[in-house]
Amino acid sequence: MQVPFLDLKAQHDPLRKEVLAGIEEVIATNAFAGGPFVERFEQEFAKFCDCKYAVGVGNGTDALWLALLALGVGSGDEVLTVPNSFMATAEAISYTGAKPVFVDVDERTFTMDPQLVERAITSRTKAIIPVHLYGQCADMDPILATAKARSLPVIEDACQAHGAEYKGRKAGTMGVAGCFSFYPGKNLGAFGEAGAVTTNDGELAAKIRVFRDHGQARKYFHSVIGWNARMDGIQGEVLRIKLKYLTDKNGSRRTHAQIYDRALRGIGGLVLPYAAPYSSHVYHLYVVQVNGRERFMKQLAARGVGSAIHYPVPIHLQEAYSALGLKRGAFPVAERSAERIVSLPMFPELTPEQVGTACEAVKASVVP
Repeated sequence: MQVPFLDLKAQHDPLRKEVLAGIEEVIATNAFAGGPFVERFEQEFAKFCDCKYAVGVGNGTDALWLALLALGVGSGDEVLTVPNSFMATAEAISYTGAKPVFVDVDERTFTMDPQLVERAITSRTKAIIPVHLYGQCADMDPILATAKARSLPVIEDACQAHGAEYKGRKAGTMGVAGCFSFYPGKNLGAFGEAGAVTTNDGELAAKIRVFRDHGQARKYFHSVIGWNARMDGIQGEVLRIKLKYLTDKNGSRRTHAQIYDRALRGIGGLVLPYAAPYSSHVYHLYVVQVNGRERFMKQLAARGVGSAIHYPVPIHLQEAYSALGLKRGAFPVAERSAERIVSLPMFPELTPEQVGTACEAVKASVVP
């Protein structure tokens, strides 16, 4: 039996008629760039996240970048984040003219270590971006407490955490803003690129709406230099339709994770994901740690089971950030994890037989 790492066809086939009807409605009204379909999704996503506002943008990178711009982050500033995220987290900081400053992560959750935040803050620090990685929220209370003491805004990178919770609070609602990606493979994925910023701050939401539309609050009157970061109408409608099923889909992911946990617990040479008691994990990814990763992944592939690495090279060791002068050893937890992590198949439409096949393949492939 083949077990793909991700199967978008299995996700979209049952929704085909509903989605095509929605796209037909967009075509009939010609509302392709922003407009009523995006507005409907914004309202429904804000309600889902238990916040006042959601602002649809072109992608998750736009969400991070525009949130930073709206908070006034710019040249000469510093923004704290983690080194084991996708490149976009740091890119967004760099594109404001600011410098990303990295904080190492907790060895169990791979999210920002709250104990290390204070020592990374300088007089130039203007914001903190914890990353809710793999579907699990960072330990937000101590991070928020440190930020409040220093009068620093917190922007949540929630691009992998649609519907995740921290002590009953939804991802994207604890800081001043939350940033989401709707890349097709995410828990809530578009039919292309899309993103959103969530916030309870009406002034901040208004600023982001201006930035996303070439700096204009009304057509052809430009108060600031903005960018073309609007969400497409088709993506807004697709996301609105798929949002109705997100809670159930996240529940399926948790069920798959429980099966993995029961079947794979106690195997030598294999470390399972840690679900922190403060967080309601939505398992965007199911990430294990193994010895001999290259051999392990080849063995899985030989048994028809897909896998991936998220992410093999920490951001501070990427060539693109060589100018920062950070060497191996600067962030040991993130670096060690990058050498051992493997993402196993995880998507809602996995069948019990597929999860069972993946578990047997893992057992046969692990090096103790």
